[in-house]
Amino acid sequence: KTLGEPIVNVDSRFGAVDYAGTKIIGFNNIELITDRPLNANFKEIYEVKKQYPDNVVIVSLMVESKEEWREIIKRSEDAGADGLELNFGCPHGMCERGMGSAVGEEPKVLQEITSWAKEFSNIPVFVKLSPNVIDIRDPGIAAVKGGCDGISLINTIKSIIGVDLDTLVPKPSVGKESTHGGYCGPAVKPIALHMAAALAKDPRIKVPISAIGGISTWQDAAEFLALGATTIQVCTAVMHYGYRIVDDMIDGLNNYLNEKGMSSTSDLIGKAIPGFVEWGELDLNYDLIAKIDADMCIGCGLCYVACLDGAHQCIHTQKGPCHAWHGKADHGFGPRTEVMPPVWHNGGDSAMNHVPFVDEEECIGCNLCMLVCPVPDCITMEEVSTTTGKESWTDRVAKGQS
Repeated sequence: KTLGEPIVNVDSRFGAVDYAGTKIIGFNNIELITDRPLNANFKEIYEVKKQYPDNVVIVSLMVESKEEWREIIKRSEDAGADGLELNFGCPHGMCERGMGSAVGEEPKVLQEITSWAKEFSNIPVFVKLSPNVIDIRDPGIAAVKGGCDGISLINTIKSIIGVDLDTLVPKPSVGKESTHGGYCGPAVKPIALHMAAALAKDPRIKVPISAIGGISTWQDAAEFLALGATTIQVCTAVMHYGYRIVDDMIDGLNNYLNEKGMSSTSDLIGKAIPGFVEWGELDLNYDLIAKIDADMCIGCGLCYVACLDGAHQCIHTQKGPCHAWHGKADHGFGPRTEVMPPVWHNGGDSAMNHVPFVDEEECIGCNLCMLVCPVPDCITMEEVSTTTGKESWTDRVAKGQS
């Protein structure tokens, strides 16, 4: 919990997005910083550090004036903190008071306050960034210019989690009203991955990166490390499953490193960065086509429908010269408005008699069919051999082509 001048929180303060039986794929809060006296917080920090002297204690801070920063940093050090994290990311409540993301979205202000903290601190200073910006590199570079020892990201994303359709009040409701909050949990992981990688790839960012955002499994942690993070932070998953999930992550990550012949996480950090490039550098001549394993197919028809209505109409259910969509043409299941039959339908055959096939001349390799298929490895994407070399959009522009 971020420390600062104690505030008053509201009830209720949490909301969540559930999907297909999975609880909390996305989590929203309108909670602010600590509502407990600073003396109580610093007393507990002192006691924790005394009991666990070999463990690192980093204190999260958010105050307003220069003198307040001086005072709270000294109190944090006196309590035994090993490092400080400046919270410049909270997107609700505190930003209305000139703190949180109000700082994180203004690089010049962020740089100045970071320099204050470095002036007052005798321990490492990390800056926690807001994702509610156009280019995460701008506040990241400002933090580096301010002298930070490391960057942590992302904080929560400004959001409304939903609306109660009975009361017509946004969630979470405080009586008959609500407000925007901060979004986190598994759903924000792709955003966090991109922002962490953007900083790790920038040669101007030469400080460690602590990754935050949707980390729930060891695989999540490994992905962030591969994209340049040096440490991992977990909050929502611990709130959901308890601290035991951290042990699961450690065990899984250790097993993965052993399988890959890596001696430590240092061998993994940044390994995916060379493969993270601008779109204009991608190979325009690299071709894939979808392959469907007829023995594994259960005939559910999801690939057929997805390709028909959402992609390029290259998956059919009856062989014939069917290239793209031809009005009311029958591809084995009647007109376009019909879907493939269930695995067993009244008076008919097994849906296995309707195994779809791919028109390879029409397939563009988008892999939508593979993503919707419920059977692992039933649909695979296979590379098409080509005699042409790699050519990017940047290459074509350089040649005067479009």
